[in-house]
Amino acid sequence: MTINFRRTSIYFCSAIMSAGLIACAGDPMESGLDPFAPMVFKEGATAMPLNPPNNATLVPFYVSPQTIFKFAVDTDSILIGADGVTRYIVVLTNPSGGQQAQYEGIRCDSFQWRLYGTFENQVWKENPLSNWKDIQSKVPNRYQASLAQGAFCNFNSQEKNIKTIIQTLNPNGFTGGTKPTNSFGVM
Repeated sequence: MTINFRRTSIYFCSAIMSAGLIACAGDPMESGLDPFAPMVFKEGATAMPLNPPNNATLVPFYVSPQTIFKFAVDTDSILIGADGVTRYIVVLTNPSGGQQAQYEGIRCDSFQWRLYGTFENQVWKENPLSNWKDIQSKVPNRYQASLAQGAFCNFNSQEKNIKTIIQTLNPNGFTGGTKPTNSFGVM
């Protein structure tokens, strides 16, 4: 009986040690991966649009009482990227009626925007100096802030539902002119 007891205790101790080692293997500090460390942003590939802005799907949106420009987004062009970037075509109209179309992206996590290219002479031209810039909230032509706050972002996370984005772009209910706050009134 002592031999059986000894074998059983050896098996039991081995099982406990194995379970302890397996539990330690999942420890983030042991594996070198910290689940609380900030994620590094990696942007996906961005191709320029193939078509010009579609006048039938342009939806105007409110920016601010100080702006003299008019702004519209082509709802057919909105792409919700898996990389956290919402890409879109925006059409800017000056007071004399001249228009400019731009292909841009917005990151909700960092509240930044990027100009990928412009539509010139019926062709999309890529912007070679394109980089991420902070979205300005206190300037008259703050259309990126209006789009981010009113449609593309849910606070600091990307809105993933295209139907929700299109519904919030509705000119009668668009809230992009006001900055969203949490229940304590703090951004």
